[in-house]
This record gives sequence, structure tokens and C-alpha cells, in this order.
Amino acid sequence: MQVQLNNEMAHVAFGEALGQALQGRGRVYLEGDLGAGKTTLTRGVLRAYGYQGAVKSPTYTLIEPYEFGLQRIYHLDLYRLVDPEELEFIGGRDVLADDALCLIEWPSRGEGWLPEADLRVTLHVKDTGRLAELTAVSERGRQVVAELQALCGNEQRESAEESGVIQWI
Repeated sequence: MQVQLNNEMAHVAFGEALGQALQGRGRVYLEGDLGAGKTTLTRGVLRAYGYQGAVKSPTYTLIEPYEFGLQRIYHLDLYRLVDPEELEFIGGRDVLADDALCLIEWPSRGEGWLPEADLRVTLHVKDTGRLAELTAVSERGRQVVAELQALCGNEQRESAEESGVIQWI
């Protein structure tokens, strides 16, 4: 599935729809070049759970936890990971075994150590917007994609601010 995100507002709105579809659980691999919008998408996902604060990529800390009542979301950025085994030393096994939502940037850096994703989201810069490619890897991922299609419709969805358009391709 491909989705054209024409601007930042559409990007965040799509992230919010993705967050709703995920229902607070699963593993999502966020892939794309530097500046492709992985953290912007994460900001949208967090908004689905009521978070309105700033969202920074945990490039140096590797893991940024968020808690919303009983709901836990972990944002991981593995860009600076030298060896996948480093995840063991920072509690990665516990985080990934948790019944939580894990959003993982640069998952290729944890290859061989990370469990398989439910959903892969690959972001590409396209003109002034982004192109998001979603690939369901597990049954859970297929459920998320189906829920996302139901939330957004099959054609397009204008963001709440009406300043961006999510266009299904």
C-alpha cells in the first residue's frame, strides 16, 4: 500500500490514523533516509494517544518511553547503534517483549537481534511531501492495514486542519 502525504500536516494526520489502527500494540519498523519523516510520523502516532508535546528522535538515548495510563509506547532510534547486541545492555529485550507499541527507526542497525516487525513503513521524499509505503509482515500487520484503510477510506482523507491531504495510491 502506498500513501502520498502532501505536506507535514498530512504526514502527522496519517501518523495519527496509523496510531489509531495500531490500537497500542505491535512492532513498526520506520525506514527511510535521514530527513524522510520517521520522527514526524511518530509524532502523529503519539497524538492518537493524546500526546501533544514535542517529539524528538532518541538518537543518543536509543529508546524514548511514553506512557498513557496502562498503555506503553516505545520510540527507538537505532541510527547510532554500533552493534545490535547493545540493545541487550539498554533493556531492549524487555521493551520488545512487552505488550506495547514499538516504533523503531533504522531497524537495519538491529538486524539479527530485533524480532520481526508487524508492519514496515518506508518513507520517501517526493516533491514537497512524502510517499509512505506500508508493508504488512505479519497477520497483525495485515489487520492494521485493513483498519487503516477503514479509518481513512480508499480515496483520500483531508486532515482535521484541512491543510493537508492524505491520498491513497
